[in-house]
Amino acid sequence: MENYYSLLGLKETAGTDEIKKAFRNKAKHLHPDIAGEAAEEKMRKLLTAYKLLLDPKRRFEYDRAYKRFSSRYHFDYKTFLKNQDDDPVSMSKLIFFELLHLEEEEAISIWDKQGGLDFPMERHIDREDWMDCNFLLAEELAKHSRFYESFILLLKLVREERRAPYFKHFMDEVESFLKELVRLHLRQSVDIETYADCLETLIGMGFAPKDRARWMRSLADALFCLGETIQAQKIFREAIKLDPGLPKALKLRKKLKVY
Repeated sequence: MENYYSLLGLKETAGTDEIKKAFRNKAKHLHPDIAGEAAEEKMRKLLTAYKLLLDPKRRFEYDRAYKRFSSRYHFDYKTFLKNQDDDPVSMSKLIFFELLHLEEEEAISIWDKQGGLDFPMERHIDREDWMDCNFLLAEELAKHSRFYESFILLLKLVREERRAPYFKHFMDEVESFLKELVRLHLRQSVDIETYADCLETLIGMGFAPKDRARWMRSLADALFCLGETIQAQKIFREAIKLDPGLPKALKLRKKLKVY
């Protein structure tokens, strides 16, 4: 079975210098001037593998997921799963398989056909597989500017991790990804009512006070835009109590008339 290591022609014990050298050698042969436009997809996969293997946390997570997944099967597993297209268990496993083999577009397409956010993969595959799959899928959805769907998948992961730890130290990266998505992209990708609902959910999930204060500030602004001025004032005052030095609060103070 093809994996990130085989794409680069590496052993699983390869160090940073070996990874960089292998990438440079492979990339030379995939340059458009040499290989033409047909090499574009191969180059994309090569770059994805390269970036992941250079990141210790992501490499650890990938190794764990791939080894557990691939060790179970020794036949044309992909074809077998594709032939079970009316079986949600097989489709869940196929989504995970495609993500692990850098077929992200196909994975998303299968997920969409199964209902997207309404497809309960957690019911159909092992908990660990589902959590790994959910993270990989959230990453790919964000790359496709499908930020709300990515946000929902990440929320599920945070809840599940807090219920029973699995990611452990890797969870820092998951939460950082979630916070960055909210900070940079979520507001522009949903209507303001949905945005306010997302913020309320985040605020109630027990993140650090400064995180909650920032989200409460944003929620107050959203509520003001929705005409809920009194509730916006209340939320904003609570945000200031959590973090008196809350950044970018002066403009909102004036708008809400909170002094």
